[in-house]
Amino acid sequence: MQARKKYVLLGLCACCWLVLFYCGGGVQLRLLRLLTRHRSDVLRPWPNWTDRALLPRYAHLDELQTDPGSAESPRQRRQAWSTVYRDSRCRMDTCFDFSRCRRRGREGFRVYIYPAEKGDHVSESYRKILTSIAESRYYTPDPREACLFVLGIDTLDRDQLSGQFVPDMDERIRSFPSWNDGRNHLIFNLYSGTWPNYTEDLGFNMGQAILAKASLNTEHFRPGFDVSIPLFSKDHPQKGGERGWLLRNTTPPRRKYLLMFKGKRYLTGIGSDTRNALHHIHNGKDIVSLTTCRHGKDWEKHKDARCDHDNLEYER
Repeated sequence: MQARKKYVLLGLCACCWLVLFYCGGGVQLRLLRLLTRHRSDVLRPWPNWTDRALLPRYAHLDELQTDPGSAESPRQRRQAWSTVYRDSRCRMDTCFDFSRCRRRGREGFRVYIYPAEKGDHVSESYRKILTSIAESRYYTPDPREACLFVLGIDTLDRDQLSGQFVPDMDERIRSFPSWNDGRNHLIFNLYSGTWPNYTEDLGFNMGQAILAKASLNTEHFRPGFDVSIPLFSKDHPQKGGERGWLLRNTTPPRRKYLLMFKGKRYLTGIGSDTRNALHHIHNGKDIVSLTTCRHGKDWEKHKDARCDHDNLEYER
């Protein structure tokens, strides 16, 4: 009889403990605090991070978008763009003086090329552009007759690591008497920025000039004002051949190659993911994509398994 009472008492205690465990979870915490109060007079929340004050609640959006391999953050890149595109709202009716083009009626559209200064080096590609303009019916040697002005300084390659980069552009273009903050000026450019970020910084303030550029960023392209041009090599011919070379004018054109690209494959930085993705469309038949990893001073540090094969195909 005594043993039965003991078992009943133990069972009631167990049931009470289970009820307290499931329904009153705070009791255990209060009991734990009473047992450990002698260790500390101040109750601290659990867990107690020692560097909690240094940990922000959320990461900043720019931090999440920053490329670990890039040297500047998106915020710094946007600030650089804002200095390049100070007149980002330019349109033909706001940043172009049409009165200069109406002085001679139909013959009013004349293009003037600034003469090259002594010691200036002009690339073969830019020389072809200037020669094409000078041989056209729109060229004028008199700046007073000009509706449009083209720089004689080579601006095609604005990569500071390039041997064709021309320094001190701001000082030089401001010395032109007809510059007028770039109004009625046309600037040609194929390459801009410097590895690995390649922002569209030309290295000078182009003001209200029209930009004819390859690989223009859609965010900064000024519709109806800027001109998007293809990226061409120095071997591209200045003229398309003699009269009568056009054999057909069909749409779409019946050609062997549908798409052809030959250029540098950026291993890191802006543009690397895009060109690596485009590599997979190469089939060697009607779609040909040839790239080389030889770009920059330390490209071998970033070379991958495809570089040796790609370099050979590019040279071949």
